[in-house]
Amino acid sequence: MSQPVANGSANGAIAAKISTHTVTMLKRWSCQEGDLPSIQQVKSIHVYDFDNTLFASPLPNKQVWNGPTIGQLQSPDVFVNGGWWHDASILAATGDGVEKEEPRAWEGWWNDQIVTLVELSMEQKDALTVLLTGRSEGPFADLIKRMLKSKTLDFDMICLKPAVGPQNQKFANTMSFKQELLRDLVYTYKDADEIRVYEDRPKHTKAFRDFFTSFNKALLSPEPPVSRKIITAEVIQVAENATSLDPVTEVAEVQRLINAHNTLVKTRQAPPGIKPYQIKRTVFFTGYLLEPPVTEQLSAALLDNLPNRPEGEIRILANSILITPRPPPKSILDKVGGIGKVQRWRVNGTALFENRLWAARVSPIPANSRIYTENPTPTIVLALGRGAKPVDAGRIQNWQPVSSDKALEFDSTVGEKVLLRLEDERRGESEYESYFPGSRKRARPRESEDMDLEVNDKNAFPALGSGSRPQPPSQPAAYSNQNNAGSHQGQSAYSGYNRDDNRRVSGNGPQQYRGGYQGRGRGGPHGGRGGRGRGGYGGRGGRSRPGQGQYKSLDDMSDKGPGGFGYDDGGYPY
Repeated sequence: MSQPVANGSANGAIAAKISTHTVTMLKRWSCQEGDLPSIQQVKSIHVYDFDNTLFASPLPNKQVWNGPTIGQLQSPDVFVNGGWWHDASILAATGDGVEKEEPRAWEGWWNDQIVTLVELSMEQKDALTVLLTGRSEGPFADLIKRMLKSKTLDFDMICLKPAVGPQNQKFANTMSFKQELLRDLVYTYKDADEIRVYEDRPKHTKAFRDFFTSFNKALLSPEPPVSRKIITAEVIQVAENATSLDPVTEVAEVQRLINAHNTLVKTRQAPPGIKPYQIKRTVFFTGYLLEPPVTEQLSAALLDNLPNRPEGEIRILANSILITPRPPPKSILDKVGGIGKVQRWRVNGTALFENRLWAARVSPIPANSRIYTENPTPTIVLALGRGAKPVDAGRIQNWQPVSSDKALEFDSTVGEKVLLRLEDERRGESEYESYFPGSRKRARPRESEDMDLEVNDKNAFPALGSGSRPQPPSQPAAYSNQNNAGSHQGQSAYSGYNRDDNRRVSGNGPQQYRGGYQGRGRGGPHGGRGGRGRGGYGGRGGRSRPGQGQYKSLDDMSDKGPGGFGYDDGGYPY
């Protein structure tokens, strides 16, 4: 980026160098009140990133949204009014919301190690402390200042990205803004010997290191941009520290974004070609879902003889009994008692198929319970080895009886594994058609109807509610305790899902299909946000393990992501 000096004569450049790098000019970058320390006082500059370095900012939840939608939500170009990183209501919804979190200083949402470093920086008399974030100054300055004040973190400068810089600079992206400010910091505090930058994103860490290398080379050139000695620069890579919102809150906030976007489209205040959006749900399978404690109990009792294999070669599942690998028609829901029905089971057999798939056979309690599954027999896939797929469970012929200590009894709940997705609104599309990404049904022209959804209306979110179900084409039953018969013909329900009209779409584009259940986990570059911490699906969301993935924010957005989803992993249970 060009230096903030006047174009023209050498005298103009020299004058700019003299006049622009002052404490008064530098203060214009900051939205913090108070005077800055004098140039002679500062020997060290400490710069802290905000999102997922100092504060565990919420990210779109991989258990709620499919991969492409996670990219869309974070992109600055999808919504007319900005996206996830551009709407302060998302950050304000962290935890239990700003009104409840502010009095308790967002307890549990800070990176305590970085907070301690900030406090040490505050105590160091010759250090300038700077908070630097690419969030926009207009919508976020007041909220972030309130958050810092509640935690009693007193920075000398709080710098958010302005619409234009102090000298009317325009910034192509977040990194160009940050580098321009860092340059101004070091030029102004010319007696500082060192600068430390704390950053969580590897991409930005590398960019900062490259920047300071070039910066010092310029200072050693025959015609340096300013008269000062080189500076010792250390860019510290911080472990990613992110969280998720409560899922219901998250969907409500995204719906607000959509409503605001759609209103601008409806009133013709959006650029040409921008379309209205809506949230759609993808049901990957319907089953008798098991709670995590049940999964742990089954795994401990039935997988005690797992072979010694390299880490990651065997995946533990034990999380459901398949009903149907698709959105369920009303006829099937009637057979199983509807979404939310609790059914008790007993393990009566186990099997190891081809030395790479571990499964348990179960029977309902009481024995005359009305159940349904499209597998030849009610089955729990306990674990998968390399190359195995859940579909293989339907090929198991030989089951071994279990001893009384392994004949575990447990409860399950009828539910769906669902991911939500953001798509163009399609008039004339039935609810059942909307279940499938990239619907090939041609959308009819949009009519001038109200497109807003009431976010407090339980029925406004089809992905979160129950109620009437759309009817797909009828499917043959594979196992039903109601009639003790079915048209399974020795074939698992999974294989019946590999049809042109029901193929699942991958995350690489609407025309790249992945037939059937491939047994693939989600993973991918966006990183999971569930696990240790604040309650997984409930409460305040969960934190990921370091290194599990990486998030994208602000200037490094993409609308592509891992859209594949398997029976074996992820999704949100309804």
